[in-house]
Order: sequence, then structure tokens, then C-alpha cells
Amino acid sequence: MSNVQGGMKCVKYLLFVFNFIFWLSGSLVLAVGLWLRFDPDTANLLAENDAPEHFFIAVYILIGAGGVMMLVGFFGCFGAVRESQCLLGSFFACLLVIFGAEVAAGVFGFLNKDKIIQDVQNYYQSSMENGNGTAIVSMYHNVLECCGSESSPSSGLCIDCNTAIEDFFNEKLFIIGYVGIGIAGIMIIGMIFSMVLCCAIRNSREVI
Repeated sequence: MSNVQGGMKCVKYLLFVFNFIFWLSGSLVLAVGLWLRFDPDTANLLAENDAPEHFFIAVYILIGAGGVMMLVGFFGCFGAVRESQCLLGSFFACLLVIFGAEVAAGVFGFLNKDKIIQDVQNYYQSSMENGNGTAIVSMYHNVLECCGSESSPSSGLCIDCNTAIEDFFNEKLFIIGYVGIGIAGIMIIGMIFSMVLCCAIRNSREVI
């Protein structure tokens, strides 16, 4: 028999629905992270061993967060159905940890946005100046569609390619930011619901 009645029963099912949405959100975060990691354009630009890695650090955090969100969402659904204080408390704690990790990743990305772009631009410039970097430069020109697809390092540095690099990575980082903000809002709602239901279950058992 259910330990919660009336309005709290509604909260129970709302929490179940929330956790299902949270699980779907986790799969979305994981999918976006995998897309950013294995997107052919991004992979081509940062495929070399000496290419900057700051962008992929944020992407790996996103992939990890998505996987954990899916797992937490599953246990949150189970905790809501079973009306388990232990599972709901653990769910709240996990959400809090994930929320903190997302905030940290967002701050990292925001503070290092210019550095990420600058590192890639420096990498492109050094390839232009290096006679052995013809293949890398041609790849940048083809992917970013700048400086003409037939350009070579000997033709000199292309200013419009620096602008193209900035626009390319700004777009990718904004995707990460928008997804992170949306998921953070969902997690706050989940933490509120889980605590309300957990308190209701405790109070109903004390009455019994």
C-alpha cells in the first residue's frame, strides 16, 4: 500500500515523469557530447597529436554527465515507484553532485572559451608557417571553407580563416552552454520534487 496520499501521490507520479524526462535528457546530453566528439568537421580540425585539447575536455565532461544522468534517472524512477527514502535521498545527492559538475564545466568552458579559440588559431598559424603542415592547412581551408580550397601554406596567412575558426568553435560552445542551462533547470526541479516526496514519506510513516 502506498505511504503517500492525496497531493503527495500526485508529486510521486510527477517525480516519476520527471525522472523519465531526466533519463531522456541524459541520453540527449550523451548524444550531443558524442556528436561534438565525433563530428567529422571537429575531428578533422583537431585530429593531430599536437592539436589543442581544451575543447575536447569540455566535451568529455558532457559525455560523462550524460551517462551518469541516464543512470541516476533510472534509479530515480525506481525510488519514486518504491517510495524509498534511501533511493530518493541518494537521487537528490546525485543530482546535487551532477549539478555541481555541470556548473564547474560551464565555468570552465566560459573562462577558457577565448583560450580554446586562440589555441586553435595558433595551431593553424603554426601549420601555415611550417612547410610540413600543408595537409593540415588544406584540411582547415576545406572544412571551414576559407581562404580558397586550393590555398597552400606558401600563400600566406588567411585572416578570414581566423574569423572562421572563431565562428566555428563559438557555435559548438554555445550548443554546450544551451544544453547545460536546460539540464540544470530540470535538475533543480527534480531536487525539489525528490525532497518534497521524501519528507512526505517520512511523515506518513511517523503517523503510522
